Amino acid sequence: MHRLVARLLFSVALLFSASHIANAIEVKVSAQALERTLQAQLFNGPQGRYYIHGDANSACYVYAESPHVIFVQDRIVVRVHSKSKLGTAVHGACIGVSLSTNTDVSLIPEAQEESVGFRDARIERLSESKELNFLLVPFLSRKLPAQMKLNAAVLMRQLLGRSTETTGYALSLNSLKLHSLLVEGESLVMDADATLKVD
Repeated sequence: MHRLVARLLFSVALLFSASHIANAIEVKVSAQALERTLQAQLFNGPQGRYYIHGDANSACYVYAESPHVIFVQDRIVVRVHSKSKLGTAVHGACIGVSLSTNTDVSLIPEAQEESVGFRDARIERLSESKELNFLLVPFLSRKLPAQMKLNAAVLMRQLLGRSTETTGYALSLNSLKLHSLLVEGESLVMDADATLKVD
């Protein structure tokens, strides 16, 4: 994230020859930044878990944890570790089976006005349990992509909000329009038009 901030501020500094600037910019986002977004927006429960079924006090439960994001070709792959106790709760204990597995879903990034969205969720790896998969599939194909969505304008405004103390200039983002999002090597590259103001 610090690298992203430094690159963003450097790119912005190069554009500061006028008080209003409209120009094309390119921002690179790392897999680790997307991972932190997932942790903050979805895996923010007790011990970094997201409960798909039950909760921390349930005898029977299913939860996902430890999201890991990588880029593979033109897709973003998210691996999560899931643990479950499937069965029937009897006197505070779960009578059934315990399962632990890694599951993978891949997504294609998509520009949505000023946000980074995701489409074409494709489950790459599931567990061997049909019962567990019944709960994991909706989570992987719908909930996880929806929670990964990132408003780039809000993030950039937060970063620029500290510009006075770091650069001596008050920088603000008036508008941002994402045109394309592509996975290139180790980065998610955002091409956008932005209107910035310097005071």
